[in-house]
Amino acid sequence: MNFQFNNNQYRPNAFGGLPVVTKNILIINVIMFLLTIALQSTQNIDLAKYLGLHYPTAPDFKPHQFVTYIFMHGSFQHILFNMLAVYIFGQVLEQIWGPKRYLIFYILTGFGAALAQYVVIYFTSGSIVDAIQLTQNNLNGESINGLLNSLEFQNSLSYQTFSIYETFVRQYNAAIQENSPRALSLASQFLIDYKNEYLNGQVVVGASGSLFGLLGAFGMLFPNRMLYLYFLFPVKAKWLVIGYGAIELISGLRSNPNDNVAHFAHLGGLFVGIIIVLIWRRDKQHFY
Repeated sequence: MNFQFNNNQYRPNAFGGLPVVTKNILIINVIMFLLTIALQSTQNIDLAKYLGLHYPTAPDFKPHQFVTYIFMHGSFQHILFNMLAVYIFGQVLEQIWGPKRYLIFYILTGFGAALAQYVVIYFTSGSIVDAIQLTQNNLNGESINGLLNSLEFQNSLSYQTFSIYETFVRQYNAAIQENSPRALSLASQFLIDYKNEYLNGQVVVGASGSLFGLLGAFGMLFPNRMLYLYFLFPVKAKWLVIGYGAIELISGLRSNPNDNVAHFAHLGGLFVGIIIVLIWRRDKQHFY
């Protein structure tokens, strides 16, 4: 192992000295980020639609997204933070476990983050989906107005769904005065389109779940190793893990509508990472 510890402080290797899986994770993520920008600007193709993680009942969901979403990022700050964490912690864990176990760990923590986010979407979005379906099953003027005027529906409006809603309201109000059957037909199609667009909007991208798994594993293996928070403040790895976990939990429970960070996905990756380390610790022959 050639990573450097000095006076109980950790200093990662240069890029050229990185182990193979960590290096390739960094390369693939950068390539995918640049490709996303290029396709969006030149072909108007949103790569996240095909490779980002969608909810299983969303029309855009595909099974491969369980893996591909881990290599997608939404902004420069997003990929910078995530890849910096992979660079710092990933090389240590790969050199301890070997490339095969490290890659398994990285993917499994990504799965854990995805499942945690699915649970959150189910409990936060399931009620509005059920309300839309109930209105569809009992379609009339009263049920439509009740849905549209409900606080639950109004809170579900987003940048993606507002244009659908606005167009429908204009057409629906005109149809009511001219042709009632057409109004119900418009409402039926609107409910289908709105539900699909709403579910498609619940998309997750990024390696944050996996990196929180790496952070948790590093904190368990080297709890007293000193790290520099924001390159300035020294803190032991175990306190960094606990602190970040607490921040993510509090942020997730606040449910700020303007917060588009998947906090519980981060916690899912952290939780699965800790569980994997505990399991692998039983097999001490292959753990180190």
